[in-house]
Amino acid sequence: MEFKGEKLIKAPRESVWRSLNDPEMLRACVPGCESLVARTPDEFDVVVVAAVGPVKAKFKGSLTLSERAAPFGYRIAGKGEGGIAGFGKMQAQVTLAEQDGGTLLSYTA
Repeated sequence: MEFKGEKLIKAPRESVWRSLNDPEMLRACVPGCESLVARTPDEFDVVVVAAVGPVKAKFKGSLTLSERAAPFGYRIAGKGEGGIAGFGKMQAQVTLAEQDGGTLLSYTA
C-alpha cells in the first residue's frame, strides 16, 4: 500500500526541520503512535495502534531515521510485531521545500 500527501505549513523550513527531529513532535506526526522513546538520535522504540483488516492491533517495534539532509528531509523506516495480527513494516520519504512564505511538507509512505 502506498500513501502520498503534502501539507503547507506556515513556518520557515528550518523551524519545521527542527520540529520533525523532536521526538515528541515526531510521535504526534505518526498516525496511531502511542509512544516513541529515543534509543539514539536516529533510533526509537515505538508503540503504534493500527487497523489490519477488521482487527485493530498494537504494534511494538522500532523506527529509524536515515538519509538526513538538513533542512530538506529524511527517510523513516519502521517495523513492529502485532501479536496475532502479525508484523508490519513501513518506509517513508519526507521532503521539505520553501513555498508561499512557508514550508511544503511532502511524503510518500
